[in-house]
Amino acid sequence: MVHEMNTFQYQVVSIDGDYANLKRIDVESDELKLVARALLPPEITEGSKLLYEMLEYRILA
Repeated sequence: MVHEMNTFQYQVVSIDGDYANLKRIDVESDELKLVARALLPPEITEGSKLLYEMLEYRILA
């Protein structure tokens, strides 16, 4: 059985304490995803663009 690796691109919309609101930017979507900051790179700021791949978030260059 072959599993397709999903990759998603997000932008940090806001940071609220231990959580960040992320918005998908690789598809048209207005939904926000609430993610614990412990799962995100520590250097994120509002406006940072992230790649989610293989169960981890990385900052897009």
